[in-house]
Amino acid sequence: MTEETPTTRVLVADDQPLQRTGMRLFLGGQPDLEVVGEAADGGEAVRLARELRPDVVLMDVRMPGLDGIAATRLVVERGPGPEPGPRVLLLTTFDLDEYVLSGLEAGASGFLTKDAEPGDLLSAIRAVVAGDAVIAPSATRRLLDRLTGSAAAARGPAPEAAVVAQLTPREREILVAIGQGLTNAEIARRTFLAESTVKSHVGRLFLKIGARDRVQAVIVAFRAGLVDA
Repeated sequence: MTEETPTTRVLVADDQPLQRTGMRLFLGGQPDLEVVGEAADGGEAVRLARELRPDVVLMDVRMPGLDGIAATRLVVERGPGPEPGPRVLLLTTFDLDEYVLSGLEAGASGFLTKDAEPGDLLSAIRAVVAGDAVIAPSATRRLLDRLTGSAAAARGPAPEAAVVAQLTPREREILVAIGQGLTNAEIARRTFLAESTVKSHVGRLFLKIGARDRVQAVIVAFRAGLVDA
């Protein structure tokens, strides 16, 4: 008797009917994915996320009415019941979308461009379900430049610095490693710790800095000056 593969429930939010149909047909053909609903705007995405309780929401950034950024904040912060809201994966037309950083700060677990390879989309969905984060490779450098650019410097000392000051030396070391893009396994090798111990440290670290996942932890690390772009 073989163990059944857990099914990931997906909600697709996009104002273009063809885009939603294509996503539904493609994702529905995967043995571990199920499209449980479609939303044509941000408001409908928030409502369906509360009603259907998907594991992941594929959220278009630019939609009429309530946009994908505002919808992400509501979906993440106001999940139904005691369980946290679903993971949100933003989908953008351009990797330079000016709203991407705002979306990550709103609680999204990452973003991909709409021209990403089908396999990359599947990998991204499975990654965010596992608690990891996804950023389109072509935009990573520009995102880091924006995090550490002159606009951020003009705001003066980052509030993240005060949060980081409360970390233990080990937690600070692990946050630096996360900011450098290391996985838990890589951090374990660097610090000579068991991977399970690193995972425990990461969990406590996220609670202390208020990070939902690795994307938000990276943002904290950069804004606190722990990692250079």
